[in-house]
Amino acid sequence: MSLITRANAFDPFSLDLWDPFQGYPFGSSGGSLFPRIPSDSETAAFAGARIDWKETPEAHVFKADVPGLKKEEAKVEVEDGNVLQISGERSKEREEKNDRWHRVERSSGRFLRRFRLPENAKAEQIKASMENGVLTITVPKEEAKRPDVKPVQITG
Repeated sequence: MSLITRANAFDPFSLDLWDPFQGYPFGSSGGSLFPRIPSDSETAAFAGARIDWKETPEAHVFKADVPGLKKEEAKVEVEDGNVLQISGERSKEREEKNDRWHRVERSSGRFLRRFRLPENAKAEQIKASMENGVLTITVPKEEAKRPDVKPVQITG
């Protein structure tokens, strides 16, 4: 058994993977029983964009942390009238021939999150804005319908 990079063995922030089956014919590095899982940051890290959803008396508010993403790289859509879809892609930084990377921790790649909107959401009035790496999506709510109360005269 060996570590991919011994220098990162005890680094809690390292994305290097320890492969206990390395060197065995059925191991994840070469056998057909267990295909190798890519450890490339392009496939792993950016997929889970962090999103908060809060409800105020007037609206549903979604806030997504997307640091470094330009508004042109983000997309907000409504599917089937009630599914909010937030997606985007952060491009990998171009590597120059003479560059020597010591650590790559910032994520790149695509993300996609979907939320089923409640019945009181006005999907046709959604607004989105981007500021300081936070994408804010505001979905206005319909006013709560007040029951129509009619007094009934009591006789007798």
